[in-house]
Amino acid sequence: MEIEKILEEGAAHFLPNLSIDLVIIGYKQGKLQCLLLKFEKKWVLPGGYVKKEESVDEAVVRILKERTGLEEPHFKFLAVFGDANRRFSEEFKQYFKKYNLPWKDDYFINNRFVTLAHYSLVDIDNTHPTASGFDEAVAWFPFEELPELWLDHRDIVNTARNRLKTDIKREQLSYNLLPDPFTMPELHRLHQTILDEHLDRSRFQKKMLATGLFERLPKLKKETPGSNPYQYRLKQNI
Repeated sequence: MEIEKILEEGAAHFLPNLSIDLVIIGYKQGKLQCLLLKFEKKWVLPGGYVKKEESVDEAVVRILKERTGLEEPHFKFLAVFGDANRRFSEEFKQYFKKYNLPWKDDYFINNRFVTLAHYSLVDIDNTHPTASGFDEAVAWFPFEELPELWLDHRDIVNTARNRLKTDIKREQLSYNLLPDPFTMPELHRLHQTILDEHLDRSRFQKKMLATGLFERLPKLKKETPGSNPYQYRLKQNI
């Protein structure tokens, strides 16, 4: 929808007082990174609203596609955030004043919103981040170098960072952050980055292979001196 149409007709199209916020996580140059949007001198998580005719999961997939271009994105539910004063009313009002746009106090975006936060693991090189609507810019930031964020968005990011540490100990998710195919040394380095701890490389590789999730590919012809590890990909029937 165009901004004007969302403002005038949004209440008829979206569930009231409910939003989606997404911690979109990538991995580049040995660092976990988070996709953020700039809004009124600070930054926010990508997000949106739930249409009345769609499920929450359908809304998440739609918003992720709009923001990253990914057709079948990975995502997991994170948590509900619903402070009593959770609203962007003053920020939106300043934005409209800045760009000489008409403002009405009864716009549905002026309400308090409870958000259903999710996190998504993506291969940065396959994403095409898009700024739209109220966004002034879009950029990836390492978790250790986050800019100033609006509302509770830093809490949401930190919750996702900690949840990822817990989740990869229970299930294999991290390959979503790597290109396809990848090597075991790459997966090992990624896990060390996520957990922020040293992992014995041999034990780690045995553990990964024992899951039965990964298919080893034929070894490529060695073109340069040094190691030439096997490449792996997720088995097609998983």
